[in-house]
Amino acid sequence: MISYYTEGVKMPDIKRRLTTSWVRRIAALYGKKVGDVAYIFCNDEKILKVNREYLNHDYYTDIITFDYSEADVISGDIFISVNTVLSNSHDQQVSYDEELRRVIIHGILHLCGINDKGPGERQVMEKEEDKALSLWEEL
Repeated sequence: MISYYTEGVKMPDIKRRLTTSWVRRIAALYGKKVGDVAYIFCNDEKILKVNREYLNHDYYTDIITFDYSEADVISGDIFISVNTVLSNSHDQQVSYDEELRRVIIHGILHLCGINDKGPGERQVMEKEEDKALSLWEEL
């Protein structure tokens, strides 16, 4: 089940059924089924608190993914700072909705086993994000 929550912010204007269908489709492309995935949309202060408390990182970020997946069933908590997504959308000169979709699927790609911290991994992640976003356009 995919759930959508907020903490300290208004719920982003996402099409939940369409987003859920898209997420399931992307996971299936990696041979994964969706278990329990919770999206928690929050503000910068909340994501900084989570980053400090659980990861010992002292910086803002757009997304933090906690992976509870087992075998081919992906599960996790995905924190998304809507403040940072908005800022990044301006920096990248894309719409807020497009950047939010990119971050939403970024978390799912992490749960599917795609990383972005090692050498060359960022480029792979961006390519996979672009593929997933192109499938959104087909919905």
